[in-house]
Amino acid sequence: GGLFALLLRAELWNPEPLLLTDRAEAWDFYNHMFTLHGAVMVFLFIIPAIPAIIGNFALPLMLGAKDVAFPRLNLLSFYFWALGGLFFVFVLLKGVLNAAFGDVVIPFLDMTLVDLWGHGGLDTGWTFYTPYSTDVSQSAVIEATSGAFILGFSSILTGVNFIASIHMLRPRGMTWFKMPLMLWALYATSIIQILATPVLGITLLLLIAERALGVGIFDSEMGGDPVLFQHFFWFYSHPAVYIMVLPAMGVISEVISAFSRKHIFGYNFIALSSLAIAFLGFLVWGHHMFVSGQSPMASAIFSLLTFFVAVPSAIKTFNWVATLYRGDIHIKTPLVCVLLAIFLFTIGGLTGLFLAALSVDVHVHDTYFVVAHFHYVMMGTVLFAFIAALYYYWPKMWGRMYNDKFAIIAVLVAFLGFNWAFFMQFAMGTQGMPRRYATYPEQYQPYHQFSTVGAFVMGAGMTLVAISLGHGLLAGRRAPGNPWGANSLEWHTTSPPPTENFEFTPIADDPYDYRHWHHLSDEEGWVWRPDAEDADVETPAGGVPDPMASVQRRDDGGGGG
Repeated sequence: GGLFALLLRAELWNPEPLLLTDRAEAWDFYNHMFTLHGAVMVFLFIIPAIPAIIGNFALPLMLGAKDVAFPRLNLLSFYFWALGGLFFVFVLLKGVLNAAFGDVVIPFLDMTLVDLWGHGGLDTGWTFYTPYSTDVSQSAVIEATSGAFILGFSSILTGVNFIASIHMLRPRGMTWFKMPLMLWALYATSIIQILATPVLGITLLLLIAERALGVGIFDSEMGGDPVLFQHFFWFYSHPAVYIMVLPAMGVISEVISAFSRKHIFGYNFIALSSLAIAFLGFLVWGHHMFVSGQSPMASAIFSLLTFFVAVPSAIKTFNWVATLYRGDIHIKTPLVCVLLAIFLFTIGGLTGLFLAALSVDVHVHDTYFVVAHFHYVMMGTVLFAFIAALYYYWPKMWGRMYNDKFAIIAVLVAFLGFNWAFFMQFAMGTQGMPRRYATYPEQYQPYHQFSTVGAFVMGAGMTLVAISLGHGLLAGRRAPGNPWGANSLEWHTTSPPPTENFEFTPIADDPYDYRHWHHLSDEEGWVWRPDAEDADVETPAGGVPDPMASVQRRDDGGGGG
């Protein structure tokens, strides 16, 4: 997905075609590239990244459980993800093969490759908007939408699993309002996955039926309504924004508190704001359609609701900043990533208020202003929170530390490149540059060239991030059980955890109470050492934490709350 983005930016270096000299071929190439870039990034990376990768690792540990509630269902969700991904790989290879050998006659069949399996690639945009996807486009729409349909099952199964795990596997002492905020974020995300994803699945199934069988649903020539597709699509896709963002917010809450050595500020408000975002996310899909012909009253209502959805997000942001205030801040790579994510989320969120205002949105709709806003919220916030989660859990996953200084440099290079690439696009959008255009008037060339350079700087930064993680995995020093001094249950076991995560079922306490964790050294990490006045907690001689002091045996009962 990232390489597709770099190809797009390279193509936009000049107003006229650059990578392909033929204008028609250049447009075709550009359409395929931005479609696959969006589809791969949204369906295969951003939506599953934090819930599926970080969530599947951290959620059982945070619950003190040996696994999620339904491990085999979890494995099935991965198979669905891999199968759905293969459909997009097939679409990509089909486009490449058709471009290279599409006119070659196949022996014994007396037909070309295009005659055999149709046009390749995908040029409708990642939203599959009708009428492009039903009538105009000759590309692999059925294959791509089938892949997205299968990916939906992966998302639904993950949501079912997480909700069941949080309800049934919480250990003794973990009430609803003593859960880590990461679990609240994953819980709200799972609700959205279960309720919204079937709408997308049915919509894509109807699109496949219309294209394959000629049923008139979205095609106006057959009595359908193309705007109906937009309603269905955005009824899923706007809640899907919070499938991406809510887990990132959970990561931010965990990291901010741990590295401030301070209880998270306004725990109840952050927890309940996750549910509020999940609820309000279902009510604002119409703000994508202000210029689609819906009634002025509907547009006004959707505009008002869109302003409302900013409130719980602002609550989280202010509470994160309040947590940092007068904290014992430890500058480590996860915290740096989180601070950068908050900065990007603030810009993305505030520019979203511009788009919620009807008069402004009509002017900047379908311009690069929307591209910049979308990438600041999705790519900026979610990607940097995901990187923060990787750096935060990397020692726990692999039992190895990375070079912290090199990792911070890598992240800062990626951050510089990101702002370099996308901030200028706000100005370009207000100047009237439409998105998804392969060629453009020369007046926009300086903006595009500036943005292209930034994109490649960001690519270099992401490469450095991968190198820092890989070097830590191969040559890093051994990680202590708790390198950060955090108090949620995943840090009460070894790094990496044993096969069943815990030898004994732990008893949960306040996940943001750091009083009993004391730093020995970078090599030994943080150890659990109660203060002298805590007479009810036994500490062995020498201050080494007794691993049995805060756990109970599995046969002692103590199921979920």
